[in-house]
Amino acid sequence: MDPVPRGRRVPLTERLDPRRTDHAAIVAAHEAAIQRDDDGYIDPSTGYFVFTAQTLWDRGDCCHSGCRHCPFEDGERAGLDGRPVPGQPERGTE
Repeated sequence: MDPVPRGRRVPLTERLDPRRTDHAAIVAAHEAAIQRDDDGYIDPSTGYFVFTAQTLWDRGDCCHSGCRHCPFEDGERAGLDGRPVPGQPERGTE
């Protein structure tokens, strides 16, 4: 598979506030998982498994589940500006 573009490896601020005290640890865990070619990592604060941007990229399209590291412009990264996501109901009309 193709590597996820570097700019799309950055977590969405709507999903991971950069002001969180654990932000650096989460970003480091994410990058380490990508380097190891792991599907994800254990969130250092919650203990939950989180998919990496690379794993989501390899999947091929957005699942619209609100993934922290969603790399798709037409998925979770779209619609954050208030525009509807193609193929999805407009926000507030579900």
